[in-house]
Amino acid sequence: MRIPPVKAIIAFESVARTKSVNRASEELGLTASAVSHQISNLESVIGQPLFYRSGRGLVLTPTGERYLSDVTGSLADLSRATERASSRADVDILRVHSSPSFGLMWLLPRLASFQEANGDIQLNLACSYEDVSFTSGYYDVDLRHGYANWRDLEVRTLRGEFITPLASPKYLENHPVTTPEDLLQHRLIYSETPLVQWKQWFGRTGVSAAHKTFDFSFDRSYMSLETAALGLGIALESAMLASVRMKEGVLVPVFDASHAVEVGAHHLVYPPQNAELPRVARFIAWIEREVGGMARKT
Repeated sequence: MRIPPVKAIIAFESVARTKSVNRASEELGLTASAVSHQISNLESVIGQPLFYRSGRGLVLTPTGERYLSDVTGSLADLSRATERASSRADVDILRVHSSPSFGLMWLLPRLASFQEANGDIQLNLACSYEDVSFTSGYYDVDLRHGYANWRDLEVRTLRGEFITPLASPKYLENHPVTTPEDLLQHRLIYSETPLVQWKQWFGRTGVSAAHKTFDFSFDRSYMSLETAALGLGIALESAMLASVRMKEGVLVPVFDASHAVEVGAHHLVYPPQNAELPRVARFIAWIEREVGGMARKT
């Protein structure tokens, strides 16, 4: 049997992942009819349908599921082979994707530390709100935020992360806080992203906050933290994300550690085979050393 065109296999992988010809066409920069044509050609070569339609969109047939499992590794191998052929022999490229708040507030300020320890690795960093797909072989590691429920991937949770009320020293100087109940009279900043929200935090302290309103509301942690650093209120946020701003002295915990809630919110995520890549192993080891160093200092 002849080998199908690579562009047909790429179109198949994109449709299988997005469950939509239209979304795949946007991703690939092709028309929807061109993507459909590639899928039809591939089904003709294989001799069996790869998808069927359901109320949720396109769903893989059993043959399609087997084929997807077989070809994704091959696509990743092709991507890495092309990268090796086009790269300088003395430079290893590590491609990392991160959630925006972690990339901006934790990872970016520590790039000098990574470069010092890994001068032979070129780090390419991208940030977005979506979890990336590893099937193309482009990304090596994804730094994700949320609950660790991703299938068929290695997940290493970053330990020692705590959610706690944070504010600027100037704000606390002008608006002293002694007890959790005092916060009901203060400007509070609401963030949608932490795994522990104000309502839950107040519940753990035995304070009823059913009617408490918020002065600011954000959908990203970095905005909540920067607003608190500007002295505009108190944010309930990750001390891990705020670690650089805390070291600078522009943010401080409002209470001691007894009012901090430990979470497993950030994770190193990668395909099992990527663990065999030296650049990935070194990056993971570096991050875990950095996180461990933070824990020892607190």
